Amino acid sequence: MWGKDIGIDLGTATVLIYVRGKGVVMREPSVVAVDQNTGKVLAVGSEAKRMLGRTPGHVVAVRPLRDGVIADYTITEVMLHYFLKKITSGMGRLFRNRVMICVPSGATDVERRAVLEAAIEVGAKEAYLIEEPMASGIGANLDVAEPRGNMVVDIGGGTTDIAVISLGGIVVSESLRVGGDRFDEAITRYVRKQFNLAIGEQTSEDLKIQIGTCFPRDEEKSLAIRGRDLIHGLPRQIEITSFAVSQAIEETVQQIIEGIRKVLELTPPELAADIIDRGIVLTGGGALLKGLPERVMEETDISCYIADHPMECVALGTGKALEELDRLRVSGTVIPAIRKGGRRLGG
Repeated sequence: MWGKDIGIDLGTATVLIYVRGKGVVMREPSVVAVDQNTGKVLAVGSEAKRMLGRTPGHVVAVRPLRDGVIADYTITEVMLHYFLKKITSGMGRLFRNRVMICVPSGATDVERRAVLEAAIEVGAKEAYLIEEPMASGIGANLDVAEPRGNMVVDIGGGTTDIAVISLGGIVVSESLRVGGDRFDEAITRYVRKQFNLAIGEQTSEDLKIQIGTCFPRDEEKSLAIRGRDLIHGLPRQIEITSFAVSQAIEETVQQIIEGIRKVLELTPPELAADIIDRGIVLTGGGALLKGLPERVMEETDISCYIADHPMECVALGTGKALEELDRLRVSGTVIPAIRKGGRRLGG
């Protein structure tokens, strides 16, 4: 009576929180601003993201998660505590929750343990893990429990998880340390090399979202951006076209395509036949890259589509997994949890 079921998509770029009975109640950037002189946390989430690239020397805006896993345990704990306190305010000290958190399918045991312990430290009564492609499949309303193949490609900020799911389990999977952040980095390097212009993370992300594409378009788009001229050291504005952005991200897109092909090559024939019938489902923020479904379809000869609400699929999947926890724990879909005090639960 004192707790709620909470699902957390602990993403490299964004944290989404699902509360049973309410749906996705929070979507905040995974950024924390810290004063290095005092060690004080100045801002978390959206407010901290606005500080990226704009802080004085003693203030750093950091992302505590890299490639889908915890890079800075202490800052991650602070960030999680802030978000959970925000959604559970007013419930008092007795408020304790069951929490389900997603992890990349390629996460190590040490990385998984760190995520579980972070959840327990910020007040969860019990903490469970579920792999990202499974959570995204559940959140995309795929019937993952039936004996038919479903292929999910979840493109997040730090990782791309590709998996074939059947009978409530992952049959074949591949986890790439490639995602939306890698697109941004590629755009930054391209602009620096081709135009001698230094731009920030936010500008690269704006280019990706507004005119980025990985499939030829009839209509060429362009966007004016500003940065620092690397030759003269002065501010300068230039026009970047969608073709230039597609050139910048081509290598990263190709890595994702190769990952999909590799998983398809390892998929058992019967499940491969199911995938031809059902198609490939794209989830995550990276799925919104213009032209990606068409590019995947061209490269694999298999239909491809974006799930409804792709950015929320993993968070929705963690919440739904908690609702069917007993059944999923028996099937091995949910990774055995730890309870407050460090004791591992059976499952």
